[in-house]
Amino acid sequence: MYRVSVLQFEPKLLDKEANLMVAEELLSGLETDLVVLPELCTSGYVFQGVEEVMSMAEELPTGMFFEAMRELSAKQDMSIVYGFAELCEGTLYNSSVLINPKGDYYVYRKTHLFFREKFFFAPGNTGFRVFEAKGGIKVGMMVCFDWQFPEATKTLALRGAQIICHPSNLVLPWCQEAMRTRSLENRVFSITANRIGTETNGTMSHTFTGQSQILGTRGEVLAKLPVDTCETATVMINPLLAFDKSVSPENDLVKDRRPEFYQYQ
Repeated sequence: MYRVSVLQFEPKLLDKEANLMVAEELLSGLETDLVVLPELCTSGYVFQGVEEVMSMAEELPTGMFFEAMRELSAKQDMSIVYGFAELCEGTLYNSSVLINPKGDYYVYRKTHLFFREKFFFAPGNTGFRVFEAKGGIKVGMMVCFDWQFPEATKTLALRGAQIICHPSNLVLPWCQEAMRTRSLENRVFSITANRIGTETNGTMSHTFTGQSQILGTRGEVLAKLPVDTCETATVMINPLLAFDKSVSPENDLVKDRRPEFYQYQ
């Protein structure tokens, strides 16, 4: 069995130190194998300009937040996934990172940018890859609006992902329910870590939907947090269930695919 957790909180805009303090407090003493935090949880979300994003960005493997999470991952023997503004060779990305207890880490850059994110970030160039988390469990990462595109989860599932880690800053009302379908149609576990609260910067304001969740391979809700609380939830899962793609004795979600009839362009 494998312990998976989701962490939900309200990042403070443009205050990395405060956000790190809250994250560390919520993670302190957490007994889990894998935990997922929200998108851009280091910085907040409602930026007015590139300068604000740049002031919050980290270039791995340096950076205050990254170094603290790497230390915490090793200390508490757990894999950590969180979303952050990444600076790489002068380019800004809306990224997530998987950090493992042994110190190895892997970055995913958001493929499908939402709304004003296009003003600040470059479209992700990593593609959808699968990495090993603690215990050799196969993990895929998506970020927020990637949920809207079924190809994202499908690609990760076909590449062997057992758990989809999904840092998010959700403002639209459909994602949590749609992710049940994503888990069901791919027979994978998924962890959507959303933020809470209303964030305002100048004339821009967003209200986030909370309701972070952990889903099973049949789309069943294993844990779901409220709309407006800072907390964590942990459940035990059997990751091997994600390798069972059968629907009936005669049907298999992978073997029954007929990609020659699917149009991708």
